[in-house]
Amino acid sequence: MEKQKIDKALLNVKEVRAYLGLGDTKTRELLNSPKSTFTVRIGNRLYANKKMLDKWIDQQSKKQHNIKL
Repeated sequence: MEKQKIDKALLNVKEVRAYLGLGDTKTRELLNSPKSTFTVRIGNRLYANKKMLDKWIDQQSKKQHNIKL
């Protein structure tokens, strides 16, 4: 699958799945998690704030590798 550049502020489940390279179940788990700081609910639909998602990814990477900047 070809990666597409995504310049939207909010990503839907399908776009988050492609962006992170995860399956549908794990993507929905992340978006439904009460600890998620990047999830935006509009009605009963789930979206991810892309800037907050990128920040969360950076935080998770630093935790995993115990990097102090």
